[in-house]
Amino acid sequence: MNDWPEAWSDDNRGGRYGRGSASAQPESPRVMRQVRRGRPAPPGQGAYGGVPQQPQYVDGHGSGGYDDYDSGYNTGQVYGGGGRGGGDGYGPQRPAPDWRRRIKWTAITLVTVLFVTTVATYFWADSKLNREVDLSKVIERPEKGEGTNYLIVGSDSREGLSDEDKKRLRTGSSEGKRTDSMMILHTGGNGPTLISLPRDSNVEIPTFKGSESGKIYQGTGRQVKLNAAYAEDGPELLVRTVEFNTGLHIDHYVEIGFAGFANIVDAAGGVEIDIPQDIKDTKSGADLKKGKQTLNGEEALAFVRTRYALAGSDLDRTKNQQKFLSALANQVATPGTVLNPFRLYPTMGAGLDSLIVDKEMGLFDLADMFWSMKGVSGGEGTSMNMPLAGSSGGNLLWDKDKVKQLVNQLNNDEKVTVTGD
Repeated sequence: MNDWPEAWSDDNRGGRYGRGSASAQPESPRVMRQVRRGRPAPPGQGAYGGVPQQPQYVDGHGSGGYDDYDSGYNTGQVYGGGGRGGGDGYGPQRPAPDWRRRIKWTAITLVTVLFVTTVATYFWADSKLNREVDLSKVIERPEKGEGTNYLIVGSDSREGLSDEDKKRLRTGSSEGKRTDSMMILHTGGNGPTLISLPRDSNVEIPTFKGSESGKIYQGTGRQVKLNAAYAEDGPELLVRTVEFNTGLHIDHYVEIGFAGFANIVDAAGGVEIDIPQDIKDTKSGADLKKGKQTLNGEEALAFVRTRYALAGSDLDRTKNQQKFLSALANQVATPGTVLNPFRLYPTMGAGLDSLIVDKEMGLFDLADMFWSMKGVSGGEGTSMNMPLAGSSGGNLLWDKDKVKQLVNQLNNDEKVTVTGD
């Protein structure tokens, strides 16, 4: 009796195994056919008139030109893992980052930012320089020599100081301003030379042109202390007097007052200096112990103004001023200041706001001055007082022969061999 549905019989089943076959022999393993999703045949072509030709399958491999087919089972791409490119097996793969291109554009961006910042800083700083001194008003000037000569003046101007500041800094309340210190800094090929001009130096006031009136005042051979020249007609007469009495051409003029000096020191984070002895001076307010220490603006101003507590009075004070200014320049030029914008810009701002310079002074000249002063403290240069030959009536007399030799060496940019007090 046939148990199969109608129209089915054992003969119809053939010798198949597993689908209700009664054959005792198992069916041979069937091969899983793999389908390649290739490009369809163009319309109108194919085995059946417009129907795309399908791949043929023999033992699991397609024929008909698809011998290079890779099913993806061996690489795991079918399931999204282990395949080349790390993709999921579906859709386009993300390309690897082009690190060389990224590095190049990062470098270009950094250079551009640095350039723009540098240019902006230059114009900002240049605009803050107080170019008030007109050296073209100085008459009968000596011939310019080799190298560059800066006349650096510390004035006792109280401008910008409140009554509380004057009391705290022990500056007094005198009107106007006088020179508290004067130095010549020579820069050239044989290292910098810093020469202090004692304020009590005996000099002759020459014929000069009034800085305000333009009137010519004839010289009478009048002998005065050097700081009187500044008090009489300001920076221009001081430059004229220094040039007349030394024969040295002054290229640039730089002046700083009490307030500016203290502000620069504070903006730089203080200045480290080795104080040679205990100093206690009620007039300047100095109360300092011997040894290496960091001075703030108030302490620094008291240190450079002290003379009554020193054995050599004004001569010892000029030495302390040289030492401190060199240390200040060294502090400003350290990486901790130059590379730190939170310290660099306040220091530059305080300095540029406080300085009074000549009309021809540029930022590169100012930088040359500071780097040269740093060189003096680093042992690359020489510091000295103007050579003296004694005193007369409280005025200090220069040694004319030594001064002449010193000026000749500076004019020729030779190594200075002259020594001072």
